[in-house]
Amino acid sequence: MNAIVPTPQLAVLRRQTDPRLEWLCAQIARNRFLPVPPPELHFIGDGDFRAIGAEFLRNFVRLGGLRPDHKVLEIGCGVGRMALPLTQYLDSSYDGIDIVLDGIRWCASTITPAYPEFRFHHLDIANGLYNPDGRIEGETATLPFKAGSYDFVILTSVVTHLRTADTERYAAEIARVLKPGGRCFLSLFLADTTARAGIAKGTARPPFRDGAGVELLADPEHPNAAVAYDEQFLLGRFAAHGLHACRAVMRGHWSGQREAENFQDLLVLEKGTAS
Repeated sequence: MNAIVPTPQLAVLRRQTDPRLEWLCAQIARNRFLPVPPPELHFIGDGDFRAIGAEFLRNFVRLGGLRPDHKVLEIGCGVGRMALPLTQYLDSSYDGIDIVLDGIRWCASTITPAYPEFRFHHLDIANGLYNPDGRIEGETATLPFKAGSYDFVILTSVVTHLRTADTERYAAEIARVLKPGGRCFLSLFLADTTARAGIAKGTARPPFRDGAGVELLADPEHPNAAVAYDEQFLLGRFAAHGLHACRAVMRGHWSGQREAENFQDLLVLEKGTAS
């Protein structure tokens, strides 16, 4: 389940896309009435805030199988770039958590009053890049939600800033809070043979350094800045918690070795019914 999605399959995916979803995503991308956080809160990356959110909504539905009646948890919700498009799609509820308090405050004061089923929670987990003074170590963190509460969990560019022990802990917690048959959608850097070739040639962005370990770091002095994982290792760690890839990885162009629609790799995991 870890081969690149070939161009003919991409064409099939596009043909199968619900035109209503395409209309909705187009409306969201250009809806100037959807709020945008102030510039000082843009700690989540560059690009058009609304357009990127709309594109990920398309991916959640088209690739991940998200439905309007799904209960959603987003880990690393930032300043609501994914939450805001979801307000226009979900009929159920959404919980977002993040380690950056200012982002949670903005979401709670801007989104929740208009959409009460969208709730935001601060979790003070330490992270060398985003929350160096956090009180909770990532490898011991527990998500404040009951087991089997969610149909769909989202992590966009979260594992890209986690070391192995923290990633392992999140894998266990995601498996715990997902319902049997529930899915987890991730964007991340997966180092397979092709990606490692790009890293070796210096075409990868970020410029990861390859080595003998399962983590590849872009900046060893600031390890949380950007982390890629050996693909087989990471899939194996999630599988150990009952989370298995349910479709081919949608490859990104970050390594400079592929043509792709997206920058990072997109991975969809499903919790087995026996977990």
